[in-house]
Amino acid sequence: MTSLPLILISPVLLLAAALPLLRHGGRRPGRLPLLAEAAALLALGIALAGAVQFALAGPMAFGPEGLALVRLDAISVTMAVLVAFVGWIVTRYARRFLDGEAREGRFHALTLAAIAAVLILVQAGSLPVLVAAFVATGLILRQLLLFYPERAEARRAAAKFIRVWAAGDVLLVGAAVLLWLAYGRLDIAGLSEAAGMAGLPALAQGAVALLVAVAVLKTAAFPVHGWLTEVMEAPTPVSALLHAGIINSGGVLLITLSGLVQHSPGAMAALVLIGGLTALFGALVMLTQSAVKTALAWSTVAQMGFMLLQCGLGLWPLALLHIVAHSLYKAHAFLSAGGAVRAVNAIRKPGPVAVPGLGAVARSFALALVLYLAVAAVFSALVGEKTPQALALGTMLIFGVSYLIAQGLADAAPGALTRRTGAASVAAALAYFGFQVVAQAIWGAHLPAAPVAGPLEWALIVVAVLSFGLVAFAQALFPLWAHHPSTAGLRVHLANGLYLNALFDRITGGFRIATKS
Repeated sequence: MTSLPLILISPVLLLAAALPLLRHGGRRPGRLPLLAEAAALLALGIALAGAVQFALAGPMAFGPEGLALVRLDAISVTMAVLVAFVGWIVTRYARRFLDGEAREGRFHALTLAAIAAVLILVQAGSLPVLVAAFVATGLILRQLLLFYPERAEARRAAAKFIRVWAAGDVLLVGAAVLLWLAYGRLDIAGLSEAAGMAGLPALAQGAVALLVAVAVLKTAAFPVHGWLTEVMEAPTPVSALLHAGIINSGGVLLITLSGLVQHSPGAMAALVLIGGLTALFGALVMLTQSAVKTALAWSTVAQMGFMLLQCGLGLWPLALLHIVAHSLYKAHAFLSAGGAVRAVNAIRKPGPVAVPGLGAVARSFALALVLYLAVAAVFSALVGEKTPQALALGTMLIFGVSYLIAQGLADAAPGALTRRTGAASVAAALAYFGFQVVAQAIWGAHLPAAPVAGPLEWALIVVAVLSFGLVAFAQALFPLWAHHPSTAGLRVHLANGLYLNALFDRITGGFRIATKS
């Protein structure tokens, strides 16, 4: 153990600032919200200082030998800066958004406490600290979801969330016990080293399976996604705060323990299957939603599924990049949702939309794939060969661009639209490989390389690429059969998430929660 990591100071600072706000929980807090914003900004400054400390001194940990309290490494530094930055933005936004609310002081206190808990979570040095941070985060977020306790929907969402979250906590405790029995240690760095030297004995295999289940529960993946789509009853800043290391905490857990998880081919395969299914399911349901915040919540379900898919493919640097990019984008999307609605209503409505036919869609997919392969060949020549997993992931992403190209190739599309969609496809292909190079340069040395693709990996790659391709192809053709009677029924079923959330409510008693006074 070495000197005290600077980022350990941030949680203490935030909790200290939360205390006077909590004492004013039921009254107008006066100018105390300025204290909350100042504390969050100072926490961001400390997180940035921690990044500098890591760059100068390298990895370090603080705590007793074998049971580190916190750690300073590339992953924890990245997440600490991300959490502190989003937390500061949310706190600044909430100071104006909740001005005049009866429990304004309590909200700010809970927000600072949530940021502090997540900062401990992302820089935990051992599994006991990680468990404690997960438990604290869940309890605090439940209180934020109950900011309007008089709303039955808010009570139901909070009850559903805490059940799913607590189930993940219990499984994480089980994984920690199994790892202690298998390796005799619980520090995160030591577990990865032990797995690299001794592999995964039977107990550790069971622990990794539990870790995958924890990640599924924490990221609201299929089929336990329902709580995330119902938390819109909480104030908008809570929806944004979710993306400061809370909803993506399952991914952080997997990336932090990637040296352990990647030794289990079964766990990696499960992540690909569950993540891919969640991504496709969430994306399809999102397209049927009319409410902005609900559509954004379903988008998060899809994005978290895609992040689990990246973990399952062993593309750990890209998964971490996904967490960073999605957190920034989605937090902004929630905080600006009201302005976006006004902006859309203010613009002139477009004329008839150019509907691509089957030939245009087929040409667009062929053109996108040819373009993607050409860009991949150039990057491979410049920076080295790409793994099959990385190429497959890029193929899945380019399918989304193919939909745009199809609009530009429609017979009724103007030339300007064709040129713009073509330019967008080129930019997307370049951006994917460019960001891949950046992510590898920043985090590649600190994370395991993607595993060599064997028969199981190739089978999963083929299934994933074909699934994403078929869904993207059907989406591009949707305008051609949108008015068919069977399509209207399918749209209703998708808009209700195929009723899986209602089934979850029935199993757990969620329906009864809404009837309580």
